[in-house]
Amino acid sequence: MQLEIRNYYEILLMEQLSDEGLLDELPADYLADLCCVTLNQLPVRYIRHLVDTYFFEDQHELKQMKQQIQTALEKSRAFLKRQQAKEKAENE
Repeated sequence: MQLEIRNYYEILLMEQLSDEGLLDELPADYLADLCCVTLNQLPVRYIRHLVDTYFFEDQHELKQMKQQIQTALEKSRAFLKRQQAKEKAENE
């Protein structure tokens, strides 16, 4: 049996990356790492139907969730940048 459940934070993160044009701009491997590192900093909020969230969600709560994503995304970018610099230094 396959259930149709999704993590709402994942959907909002992908929307934010799309809005910033990063889905087409960043290499796929880096994008996957960025998403994983970012999502691991966020709580999980499972949903069944995206349309239900638009009907029932509180705008204040949505704003908070988007801010959490932005903060986690900034931390993730900094973390990945440090990791890349570390790997580069080790390879020299």
